[in-house]
Amino acid sequence: MSLIKDATRSRSPKLRNPVADSPAPDAHTEAELAALIGLLTAPRSRIQSVSVGHGRDANSRAAAHAFIRAWQALRKDVLVVVDWPEDAASWLRPAQRLTAQAPDAWVLAGAPLGVAQFARRLRHSTDWDPARTFGFASLGTPRLVELAGADTVHGLRGASADGGTWDMRRSWTTHYEPPNVTSE
Repeated sequence: MSLIKDATRSRSPKLRNPVADSPAPDAHTEAELAALIGLLTAPRSRIQSVSVGHGRDANSRAAAHAFIRAWQALRKDVLVVVDWPEDAASWLRPAQRLTAQAPDAWVLAGAPLGVAQFARRLRHSTDWDPARTFGFASLGTPRLVELAGADTVHGLRGASADGGTWDMRRSWTTHYEPPNVTSE
């Protein structure tokens, strides 16, 4: 490893002077939860085990626990549940706990600022892969890309409150409409 690469890796991934405009997320919806489960159980998906991370606000905690109940009802495994504060010195301990057991996927719930800080630590210090990560509606925003950096969240995807989905590719956040429901 070159000296320049060593110096780059030793710097903290913590955002410098982030604008604190990240209110707690709205409560999750049933359509959102169903879409999130649908992403993880899509045809050809071999996801059996997940690690779940969430911010410490009430709505993020409730979303994470609703997901855990629904996932376990499918007889699938939750390896660990980790929370993190919106502001911390480094987020290293929760990042290591979230990735320690090598899950098939990660599920995140939280406000964009806290998740951006956490994702930067995950990317800097662990083998976390945003392409194997799924999030609730609060994360499907260009604000997360802006805060975390496009390379940090490239491949992240999730569910929208209306039951649609979203994904992040490079610096773009793309939203997809929910499946059409036909009524008779």
